[in-house]
Amino acid sequence: MSSVARITEISAESKKSFADAIEVGVKRANKTLRNVTGAWVQDQELSCKKGKITCYRVKLKVTFILD
Repeated sequence: MSSVARITEISAESKKSFADAIEVGVKRANKTLRNVTGAWVQDQELSCKKGKITCYRVKLKVTFILD
């Protein structure tokens, strides 16, 4: 039996780390999308203020299988 997958792009952010931003994004994707099978980081960026990192952001490509 064949399956069809779809890929969608989401962004997520965290004040802790890039790894935490990824966790936030995948957790949120699983609330809305069914059959999430994977994700990859397309881009990373951060915000700074007075030399301190204030926010970590990631753009994720999330793969899920269509019903």
